[in-house]
Amino acid sequence: MISTREEVTQMILSAKVSKGIQWRQVADAIGLSKEWTTAGCLGQMTFNKQQAEIVGEIFGLSDEAVAWLQVVPYKGSLPSAVPTDPLIYRWYEVVSVYGTTIKELIHEEFGDGIMSAIDFSMDIQREENPNGDRVNVVLSGKFLPYKSY
Repeated sequence: MISTREEVTQMILSAKVSKGIQWRQVADAIGLSKEWTTAGCLGQMTFNKQQAEIVGEIFGLSDEAVAWLQVVPYKGSLPSAVPTDPLIYRWYEVVSVYGTTIKELIHEEFGDGIMSAIDFSMDIQREENPNGDRVNVVLSGKFLPYKSY
């Protein structure tokens, strides 16, 4: 019996390693981006029934695990307030250093509001560079203005 969505995430990660599966393969099978699909497999998005069944087939999951993939997850769950994983910490550092700059420039360009993480897309690509390959990340979120009432 499975009691949490986190257990299903661990099953997926275990099968990914043992079967040599790449996230792009899973994304291609369900017809969505590798970024969204990976977030879903890691427990941050909700799969519909058809998507969950495909993910279940790829990773050899039980019917119960497939059902868990269709449950709305608790999102944004890092194990600690300040991340300790070096790569995730660098993102925390980017927000710590550049967050106020990003906020200031968005407000100057768009006005008082936020960038949606719901109406949102992300694209991660390898950018070849003779001085060392670079990680190119594009975040695109709808601007949501605050309203007066």
